Amino acid sequence: MAGLELLFHSVAADLSCPQDALVCYLHWTLITRGYRCLGAGDQPGSGERKSEMLPAGWSADKELYTLRYRLKDDSRDLLLKAIMMDGSIILNVMDPKSQKVADLTLKVADYVNPQHLADFDRVYLSTDELQTRITHHILSPFEATKERAPTKEEPKRERNPSPPNPPDHDPLWIPPRPPQGTRQPPWRDPMGPFAVGGEDLDPFGGRSGGMLMDPLHSRFRNPVIDPSSGLPSNLPPGSVPPGARFDPFGPPGAGRGGPGPDHLPPPNYDDMFM
Repeated sequence: MAGLELLFHSVAADLSCPQDALVCYLHWTLITRGYRCLGAGDQPGSGERKSEMLPAGWSADKELYTLRYRLKDDSRDLLLKAIMMDGSIILNVMDPKSQKVADLTLKVADYVNPQHLADFDRVYLSTDELQTRITHHILSPFEATKERAPTKEEPKRERNPSPPNPPDHDPLWIPPRPPQGTRQPPWRDPMGPFAVGGEDLDPFGGRSGGMLMDPLHSRFRNPVIDPSSGLPSNLPPGSVPPGARFDPFGPPGAGRGGPGPDHLPPPNYDDMFM
């Protein structure tokens, strides 16, 4: 606590209440952290200079203390206001440039002995705790927000960057068209295990493998399945439009004649008693 005793004795005549001694201790803490006092009040006066001493009239108002500070390198200013309320002192510190604010409330009786205001050795109580709270709540918030020069971050590189889109890439076509010269034929493998049902999902009929029957085989000549199978007579002309998907009424070949003469007769067919 070097320097606090000299500061205390330099303003001993102004210490008339416990909060005076507490503000004196706060001023000493700011001095040890590189700040210098510019003066009292909100507005700067003429001929001000940075000083380690408390300015004249600093304790004129026992309910409101206002002091202005600046770092030795002129990189930051602080405006300190200490307000007394119900035995506690509310410390409010603001950086006028950034408008950042820090505050701390202390119960004066916990850190100052009012019975020994003139005795430096016994006036302050719990100085380690007081020092820690002032540093943490009043000074550290400003020291942690020092301006840093902006650095240009390098873009992250992907391990497996995707190649650029080919010249004929069409984002509206799904899937994308292959590059020129590598186009695949439009037909599909009829034996492909995933081709089943593809015809039903293709409204333009460009694929094969549908689940619905096309008994007329409209894409081929000479249909081999009669849509009238299962009916006593043929369907009227135009009942099944060309190319329509149509399920016959019965199994294929239901309208064909009986067995040919070369088929095997049933057993004992010539027995009159059967």
